[in-house]
Amino acid sequence: MMKLAVLGTGMVGKAIANKLVALGHEVVMGSRTADNASASEWAGGVGERASHGTFADAAAHGEMIFNCTRGSVSLQVLEAAGAANLSGKILVDVSNPLDFSRGMPPTLTVSNDDSLGEQLQRAYPDVRVVKALNTVNCDVMVDPSRVPGEHDIFVSGNDADAKSRVTTLLTEGFGWPKVTDLGDISTARGTEMYLPLWLRLFGALGTADFNIKLQVAS
Repeated sequence: MMKLAVLGTGMVGKAIANKLVALGHEVVMGSRTADNASASEWAGGVGERASHGTFADAAAHGEMIFNCTRGSVSLQVLEAAGAANLSGKILVDVSNPLDFSRGMPPTLTVSNDDSLGEQLQRAYPDVRVVKALNTVNCDVMVDPSRVPGEHDIFVSGNDADAKSRVTTLLTEGFGWPKVTDLGDISTARGTEMYLPLWLRLFGALGTADFNIKLQVAS
């Protein structure tokens, strides 16, 4: 059992928090205020291993922290969580730098020569940022069997041990059959820039239950 934190109370945050509690971990869901109604309702409906508080409360609790907030506010969320509460810990960054201010489809707030993952790592150099799970729908994140057959999820990050621990959680806990390590945190540029294509595929297919399968010539 681990003490884990989930920052964010939306669909992604709740899907991941539910999965982590189901796996037997103690989870604190963090939001801007300690009395957030959505977080309170979630904690009350899940069981004794679930609780909620501020971003700082959650970050202080978690030995591994999942950032499930909107990419446009992720830096502000980590500031609210507090550098001391994040220091030395693994931050699994599930967010994407999407801007919906002009409607659909959204644009990327950062791309090409930078990524949100890199921005978070630069802002908190002693935090071990691992970009993961941001290329699939939240239901597929926690239940990859929704997509038939073997398919791929990716991790990016500078810390090999952090990536190894996240990979173990994804394979042994979440059930991912294949996790591909893309390399350092700069490789998050690729997975974040995949989102415009993911959104177009979602529109064309009419379902979010799809993913990438890598086939490499022998």
